Amino acid sequence: MNTLADALNSVKVAEKNGRPIAKIRRPSKLAKEILAIFKDSTYIADFQEMQSFDTNKLELEVKLNGTINDCGAISPNYPVNKDNWEKYEERYLPGKGVGLLVVTTSKGVMTHLKAKEAGIGGSLLAFVY
Repeated sequence: MNTLADALNSVKVAEKNGRPIAKIRRPSKLAKEILAIFKDSTYIADFQEMQSFDTNKLELEVKLNGTINDCGAISPNYPVNKDNWEKYEERYLPGKGVGLLVVTTSKGVMTHLKAKEAGIGGSLLAFVY
């Protein structure tokens, strides 16, 4: 089970169907970090952790703002050298300067743009545009 892929798929399906809110039933710490990056980049409006009434478990409620065309987890998590970002931008994003790749690096989870600035490589986790 890939909880990150499930979380991002829930966001994508809710966005495609025009719903204002997406619910993520099994949130992980990594999903929260990626949603925080989406929020900082204005792809989502906000998200918060809530207690589910029917199952009494934690879930995330993501408020959408209608700006996501596609998003998803990248599996397997390809390792990327600091000089090879363009190859993966072409592969996962529709055009130059459109969208973000989310990567995990030795300095934490960040966008590929910040990793490029810092001159570090990492492993691909997700994309959004």
